[in-house]
Amino acid sequence: MTKVLNFSVDNPTLPAMKVLFRAIVFLVMLFAVLYVGINNTHLIDFSFPVLMKEKIRATAALLYFAMFAVGVVAGIAIGSGGKKSRSSAEGKKKA
Repeated sequence: MTKVLNFSVDNPTLPAMKVLFRAIVFLVMLFAVLYVGINNTHLIDFSFPVLMKEKIRATAALLYFAMFAVGVVAGIAIGSGGKKSRSSAEGKKKA
């Protein structure tokens, strides 16, 4: 009997696979943003009345990339907050 993939909790390759999957998804999203930006080089107006009174006039590529960057920063902020690793939590319980 051969094991192809072992997805147990103690498997050390599982975190590495998660990081690889996240990197691939990130690169696909980045490619989509860059592809849209390459094909939309005309000037557009961007308005966000809640934060800005004036419209911003810039190339579509720059605005697409800016929105992508805001989404990435927001995703990192949401995804990284409030989690403790098991090893540090267990170490404090034993002490």
